[in-house]
Amino acid sequence: MPHLIACQLGSYGKYVDRAWSHLPTIGIQNVEIDVPAANEIADMHSRLADHGLAVSSMHGIVDIASEQVVESMRPQFDMCTQFGTHYMFVSVQAGEVPRDAVWQRLRDIGAAAGEHEVTVVMETHPDLITSAAVALQTMREVDHPNIRINFDTANIYYYNENVTASGELAKVIDYVGSLHLKDTTGGLHEWNFPTLGQGVVDFTSVFALLDDAGFTGPCTMELEGAKGLERTQSEQLAHVADSAAFLRSLGVMP
Repeated sequence: MPHLIACQLGSYGKYVDRAWSHLPTIGIQNVEIDVPAANEIADMHSRLADHGLAVSSMHGIVDIASEQVVESMRPQFDMCTQFGTHYMFVSVQAGEVPRDAVWQRLRDIGAAAGEHEVTVVMETHPDLITSAAVALQTMREVDHPNIRINFDTANIYYYNENVTASGELAKVIDYVGSLHLKDTTGGLHEWNFPTLGQGVVDFTSVFALLDDAGFTGPCTMELEGAKGLERTQSEQLAHVADSAAFLRSLGVMP
């Protein structure tokens, strides 16, 4: 079944300025963007409107070590409201912060997000969403409906051995708010993320799990390439277009 397919602007690498005009030509109408600075807001609104694009998720910053972290998040949630998105993507590393404090701060962040009808989705990164087992512990400890997982189909291989994307996703599906669609050659700490459909991720199984769960969140292409690989502009655009074409072949986008 069709899903809300988006693209992270960083998928265009150093040719990010081409994303705006290129995405509509390959049938992508949604994007994930960084929270814009105050002096960037007007230009961002203009670019989105000019190219018929909408913000499906926003990349925010969370300093979980700060006692003022909730207050630092409120303006970011306001920005989500301004741009009409209900999802804020974040990467959170707890480090040496006592876990009881981390859980409570995340609950408080979730409460503030809820006031803006925003769900905070935590990236598949150490040390709170490293694997399905770690992510489940985090979700159960936080226990807030506005704090969820951003499941990254390639990072799960990058940070773990002897796993599959669909196998790990099945364990956490009830807590997944959004996805990053990324393929991988599958090696532990191997920075090699090819065009979607050219790696080891079984996207058919991934989307079957989403369909069975009635998942409606954004599925965002995050195309990071390979270490040391330099693409020309035409090659980079083809990389994004071919990834979208692969998703279309699965029937998950028009």
